[in-house]
Amino acid sequence: MSKLYIHDKQLSNITRTVVTDESGHSLFLLVGRWGTQGDALSLYRMNGTLVASIKQTSFAFGSRFEIYENYKKVGSLQKIFNWPGDFYYIKQLNWSVHGDIYNHYYKIHHFNKEIMRMRKVIFVAGDYYLLEIPQAANVPTCICIAAIMDYWLYNRNRKQTMFYFNWRLSNSLD
Repeated sequence: MSKLYIHDKQLSNITRTVVTDESGHSLFLLVGRWGTQGDALSLYRMNGTLVASIKQTSFAFGSRFEIYENYKKVGSLQKIFNWPGDFYYIKQLNWSVHGDIYNHYYKIHHFNKEIMRMRKVIFVAGDYYLLEIPQAANVPTCICIAAIMDYWLYNRNRKQTMFYFNWRLSNSLD
């Protein structure tokens, strides 16, 4: 089983994100940007080999993302619903993502087989996301899904904060 660590709040930023193993060795580098249709993130091994990428393809009725592995599209991720918990579906792979996105705890399943489990862990060096992935072949795709989930969480919070700010500003002008 692969156990990977990603520093908290790095996936949704426009910075370079390093993915490490249990020993702290850097395994992957995630680079790119989010925000507009067509933006992409690319996942590289530390030797410079591109292994996966994510492309933002839609903004209408919620964002949709396409996931590529070795230059081949492996799936499209979109939000299905969020009551009582978040639920997402990856077409082509028949994977479902479900859990509590606000607390960074969710799982990916293919029917009853667990593909990945993600949760937040706290160390002296800071807060990290722990990705537990039983099959090494799924690692690149799972890292991409974790990045998308992080984007949706923090993008959702930005919209709520902006609404609150605009509401407070408009009420203070009355």
